[in-house]
Amino acid sequence: MTSDELRPLTGPPEYPNALRDVLGKTDEEIAEKIDDRFNQLFYGDPWTEAIFYPDLSNTDRAYIWDVLHEQVRTEGIGFGMIITVELDKRREFDRLWRYAKVWLERTSGPSEGYFRSWCDTPAGRTVRCTDPFGLQQLAMALLFAHGRWGSGTGGIDYGADAIALLEVMRHKETLNGGVDDGVTNTFDAETKLVFDVPHVDAADITRPSAAMPAYYELWAQATGDPFWSEAAARAREHWKAVAHPRTGLIPVRARFDGTPVTGSERFGSESYRALLNIALDHVWFGVDPWQVEEADRLLAFFSSKGMDYYVGSYTLDGVALGARESALIVMNGVTGLVATTEERAKFIEAAWATELTTGQPRYYSGMLHLLSLLTLSGQFRVY
Repeated sequence: MTSDELRPLTGPPEYPNALRDVLGKTDEEIAEKIDDRFNQLFYGDPWTEAIFYPDLSNTDRAYIWDVLHEQVRTEGIGFGMIITVELDKRREFDRLWRYAKVWLERTSGPSEGYFRSWCDTPAGRTVRCTDPFGLQQLAMALLFAHGRWGSGTGGIDYGADAIALLEVMRHKETLNGGVDDGVTNTFDAETKLVFDVPHVDAADITRPSAAMPAYYELWAQATGDPFWSEAAARAREHWKAVAHPRTGLIPVRARFDGTPVTGSERFGSESYRALLNIALDHVWFGVDPWQVEEADRLLAFFSSKGMDYYVGSYTLDGVALGARESALIVMNGVTGLVATTEERAKFIEAAWATELTTGQPRYYSGMLHLLSLLTLSGQFRVY
């Protein structure tokens, strides 16, 4: 398949704008806040605010820096590319993708075509890995770039690069002639679920926050491959299996049968990404009523803790484990976009009122903060 053979992507006829319709914010206020947040994260003080840095060896390249861990992760590069294509920031997008191609893409060996990253293990260590979450963000961002800017109008063939990455994720074992050095496909061929990492050691383990059915539906549209539609349906069913029936809380890792993985059987910061993925799937496709029930259940749980007192990590049945985290505040705002409860407005308002985190923890919270504003304002769109 070539870029010219990619089919156009189709999103919903309308994108809800909760910042305007629920909070009464004007388009000017919303645009000013998003512009301010973008400029702080990408061009703010390099010591306390920014997470976007030029590659000093070639300023046509740039990266997103996980300041707390002092790492470059594909999660961050992918989120950065999603944000910049949504905001029509082509120069920043291209710089991030060039960096990923030069410094992160593996060009030989069993993992050829995958991208280097870092993953947090159940034991609390950070290790080198291939991170399926980041790979999926990269692929989706490239397809959006192809749709928004075209693949024949500059030095990067976005469509071809997206096709190549989807091919690697889908068919790595075929490309390698089998499982080589433990490296597998990114998705399980039988269950269609995404692996925790593409390695035999993660044979039946996934991360619910790495399930992105909204993306998979778009990949099915673009390529005509029914595997992706099947993966979307399976991801939605897995969310139902892992979410706690009373609190709605979702674990960091789970087995394919829905059983939480020891050491990851908690709702933690990585789980927040699942809230965004659920919201996107509801806004873009809206095929699963359970997602609305789940959003109401989650907000009811957090509301019961008190808006000023709920923390950032819990056991699945609701016992507090950690301190308050701004990243969860903004993701609960996104959950309010899906929810029907009367209390949804106060969660959306809290997301709007939250200030960007500065200092060492600014990377993850900053990425989710800007993505929440795009989603809540109807600007996280399909191109």
